[in-house]
Amino acid sequence: MRFSPLYKAHVFQGMRMFTIISYDVVADKRRVKVAKLLAGYGKRVQYSVFECDLGPQELIAIGRELRGLIDLNTDSVRCYRLDEAAVQRIAIYGIGTVTTQPTHYLV
Repeated sequence: MRFSPLYKAHVFQGMRMFTIISYDVVADKRRVKVAKLLAGYGKRVQYSVFECDLGPQELIAIGRELRGLIDLNTDSVRCYRLDEAAVQRIAIYGIGTVTTQPTHYLV
């Protein structure tokens, strides 16, 4: 698993963050298991995309579980952690709303 430097910085800051998790899993059986796992942490907003509000330990736990479910040679899971400013810039065209309120507010 590869991590960007920004990802590492956010995970270890101890903050809950709005997290988008998308996946591309080849086998149906594995795909169903991944979807069930992610449904326990967030809301499905598209067929293979979940929006979650996760703390660092939850993200680490999800990563550990996902590595046990997917085929690392054929499947892909991406986790995008967004700060409040990025969440405010989400644009949705068509139906749907952002499913998680920002966890921090700047006053």
